[in-house]
Amino acid sequence: MKTYSFLTFILIVFTFSCSQKQEISDWRGPNRDGIYNETGLLKKWPENGPEMLWSFEGLGYGHSSVAAANNKVFVTGVNDTIESMGKLFAFNDKGQLLYEKEFGKDFSLNFHGTRSTPVVVGDIIYIESGMGAIYALDANSGDEIWSKDFQTDFGVDSVIQFGNAESVLIDGDHLICVAGGIEKNVVALNRFTGEPVWSCKGEGEIATYNSPILIEHNGKKLVIAMTSASVMGIDAETGEKYWRVEQTQGNKIHANTPIYADGKILVVSAGREKTSGMVQLQLSEDGKSVEEVWRNNRYTNLMGGIIKLDSCFYGSSYMKNDWRVMSWKNGETLAENKEFGGGAVIYADDRFYCYAEREGEMALAKATPESFEIVSKFEVPLGTKEHWAHPVIKNGVLYVRHGDALMAYDISAKS
Repeated sequence: MKTYSFLTFILIVFTFSCSQKQEISDWRGPNRDGIYNETGLLKKWPENGPEMLWSFEGLGYGHSSVAAANNKVFVTGVNDTIESMGKLFAFNDKGQLLYEKEFGKDFSLNFHGTRSTPVVVGDIIYIESGMGAIYALDANSGDEIWSKDFQTDFGVDSVIQFGNAESVLIDGDHLICVAGGIEKNVVALNRFTGEPVWSCKGEGEIATYNSPILIEHNGKKLVIAMTSASVMGIDAETGEKYWRVEQTQGNKIHANTPIYADGKILVVSAGREKTSGMVQLQLSEDGKSVEEVWRNNRYTNLMGGIIKLDSCFYGSSYMKNDWRVMSWKNGETLAENKEFGGGAVIYADDRFYCYAEREGEMALAKATPESFEIVSKFEVPLGTKEHWAHPVIKNGVLYVRHGDALMAYDISAKS
């Protein structure tokens, strides 16, 4: 780990804090809810799909999604050597490789490859490795600024079964992550230096696979985070844990990021036990407690994510041809479509972008509270192994990562 003098630290903070605008690339869009604020996009694709602008093969193993900011595109992969080193690839938005640089050991125990989607804030890119380490890198060069290891720095016993997969959460000058330690379960660090700010004690539960969210509820900022067996509400300023609700899943996978709207939190997991499946929680006025509104343990969505729009939310069943429109009020199914395989979903400009994890197809869909219609689709032509990386949209371009390959498609509507 690199160390810096006090003068250098002040310079880093001044440089990044005083920049007029720091473009951010976050997990599943700017609000971590799968919604991309893009307009002027195609409402229907050509028969063979939108035009592929560029592609790159040679990323290595990985399921992590793309980060796109400052006219650059970032993605990570793991090489196939015995060391299994994670590597950061940086491209310009025309597809030219700017650099590739190793950042540290990444995951090779099962489902080989990088998991965490990088988070970009200005000129710093943050990566959490599958082995449980955080790297803050200079986005212009890939050089390390600082790093932390969950086992040595936060007292975590071991790497979780399928490898750490969260994308770290940025709150101003703070970086927040769920390390999963007994004493240091959820941790906030100074994002410029890696120095500790606060930590929230755990309940003896290991970390899980989703990414926390930051919400503002009646003027109070809360971190909504999950462990292998619970969802928690934590004061974003102090790290005080206000509440904990049991949320279980058979193999301890909670891969879907919680959704917040209308003073309510929706957690979507796979599982049919009494404390699993989907649950909606109502926050108290001060955010220091919650009450269960409804629970649905018949619907199973393991890691495809959901989209909440107005009175409904939309997503697929795990490993099934089953896309659903569901009521935000009570969790009941309002409409279904069984024409397309289940998988990841994002949303932009009145269309849903659906990536079938088994078939490897990308679809454009239009949905309302009454229907879910597949408008267009095409087969993803390049790549290897699982179709698990969530697609990303930036400046009219759809980025699809499939294992070893990255593809960029023009989805802008021509005037």
